[in-house]
Amino acid sequence: MKLIIAIFVGGGLGSLCRYGLSSWLINYSKNLPLGTLSSNFIASAILGVTVFFLAPKLGTNHWLVAFLAIGFCGAFSTFSTFSLETIRLIQSGQWIWAAANILVSLLLCITVLLALMKAST
Repeated sequence: MKLIIAIFVGGGLGSLCRYGLSSWLINYSKNLPLGTLSSNFIASAILGVTVFFLAPKLGTNHWLVAFLAIGFCGAFSTFSTFSLETIRLIQSGQWIWAAANILVSLLLCITVLLALMKAST
């Protein structure tokens, strides 16, 4: 039950943080959806630290790992919003920005996880 509560609380905080970050960055986002890009990058970094540094010390079933990896990162990152924003860029004829959104998002998130994985070994 402790893990379920940790995931629930982490998910609530993650979604609130994503909303706050997106609301703050909306003023700086002209074409590229910076709020979603930033939340996905930060969530990937937190997930990497959790999986590669914290989980080996605490165990994968520890409440803090569940809180961060499943709850917070699961709610803070958002593939569905990333997909919708990319489709909206395509619908408005902004193909280059849609492609940039896809490439930058994937490259940043995968790169941060790879870097953290290498740093943990």
